[in-house]
Amino acid sequence: MVKIRPFQAWRPTTEKAKNIISLPYDVVNTEEARSLAEGNPFSFLHVIRPEIGLPEDTNIYADEVYEQGKQNLQELLDSDAYLQEEKPSLYLYQLTWKGHSQTGVFCCVSTFDYENNIILKHELTRPDKEDDRTRHILTQRAHAEPVMMTFEDRSGITSLMEREMASAPIYDLVTEDQVKHTIWKVEDTVSFESAFSKQDALFIADGHHRCASAWRVAQKLREADSSGDEEYNFFPAVLFPMDQMDILSYNRIVYKLDENFFERLSGQFDLKKTSDPVPEKAGTICLYLNGEWYSTALPESESNEVNAQLDVARLQEFILEPLLGISDQRTDKNLNFVGGIRGTNELESLVNSGKAELAISMYPTSIQELVDVSNAGLLMPPKSTWFEPKLRSGFLIHTF
Repeated sequence: MVKIRPFQAWRPTTEKAKNIISLPYDVVNTEEARSLAEGNPFSFLHVIRPEIGLPEDTNIYADEVYEQGKQNLQELLDSDAYLQEEKPSLYLYQLTWKGHSQTGVFCCVSTFDYENNIILKHELTRPDKEDDRTRHILTQRAHAEPVMMTFEDRSGITSLMEREMASAPIYDLVTEDQVKHTIWKVEDTVSFESAFSKQDALFIADGHHRCASAWRVAQKLREADSSGDEEYNFFPAVLFPMDQMDILSYNRIVYKLDENFFERLSGQFDLKKTSDPVPEKAGTICLYLNGEWYSTALPESESNEVNAQLDVARLQEFILEPLLGISDQRTDKNLNFVGGIRGTNELESLVNSGKAELAISMYPTSIQELVDVSNAGLLMPPKSTWFEPKLRSGFLIHTF
């Protein structure tokens, strides 16, 4: 039984929204955030990447960074750029990009559901990133960014959404990356709460660190007397039906190769030169080195575990570890990741410029694979999925 909850959101005025909303904190680094927010004091990047308003040599984990974020958020909420809803509400959030639309329910979900594995995970989190977001949430007393989740609609939620979308949206705008963001306010919250109570599970798509941090905040604040109904026990998420979700590939680059890597690779795999750097089907990869693209099939793992059959896991089992000595994709400094949104031209550029010696183009993990791994209580290798388009931060803020 999934519990969703309306919340008394802070949201930007229609006139200010486009200047405020921003990419999520984990999509841009400090330098990119500083450039994007330059000349725009309303940018929500000042809240989620507050170091951009401090001297460039400031440690991003310094006390003043968290206090600056708290101050920047409060100034926004106190300004005429934001308003707070008079009563708790639910919303629908639609993303439209390159002819594809997906619509989800923007609500609060329960940290107890996270704790009890009703909200299912598929990734390990990094302690440093968890610590950072936990401190931001505690200092600001706000969940400033939603998590992206998915579910298999078994209780008519899609039909409920279609009914609500007949009304006028409260936001309808296109951002600079040509993504259309449309948000409706839901009047009949009870029907949605009832429908989700018939769902068995939610699956985290994008935002494992934000989930873990929200849960840690709730645990800490529960140390005082707690009824379990306090706002800090809930955090914002956008819940998309599985059949509307798209996943892009998450590609790899290797910085340094052994001198005989190509000979060992070609001795074990049937490499075929190709003019198409995108794998044609699951179980195949494309590799770029020495100015050429090659395609090859990955052997199947002998393991019966569902996560062992993922392409990213088979890449690890048969190439990264035995041929390159990369035993942990999460920590090995010789490996890095490139989101599929950047395309294969980015992979070629990194190799041709000498910044890397090998690029690996992956076939996307499917949403069904994500769900199957989560249902089995297993974990995917790091950077197995890249969801696009991204939710924008700053639309609807949950305070406690």
